[in-house]
Amino acid sequence: MKLFVLITTFILLPLANIAQAGTLSDGGWKPAKCGEKPIPPAVDDKDVDGFNKSVKATNEWQLQARTYFECLINEANTDNTVIADTANKEQADYRKSVETIGTTLDAAKKKLDKK
Repeated sequence: MKLFVLITTFILLPLANIAQAGTLSDGGWKPAKCGEKPIPPAVDDKDVDGFNKSVKATNEWQLQARTYFECLINEANTDNTVIADTANKEQADYRKSVETIGTTLDAAKKKLDKK
């Protein structure tokens, strides 16, 4: 059984890196594959031409921001799923270990009680 777990771990370990999207650093999370967060443009209200350029820059920024935040949400969801699946698997493994050792202890107690 230990060999099976060890082999499975080595097979699944590279896949975990693929599934992981973002990175944790200094207590914060950020996406790894979305690039830099777009910075909103300044609005030029000095003249009509400047204002029109600001509107164009704002429209471009909105498209970039939408793409960035969609990517961020997808990566966050991927990481949440990996974390939850990992925690659930570990809990299931723990429960199985507790049951197995409980069964083993019960069997040993019964055996010793017969002596």
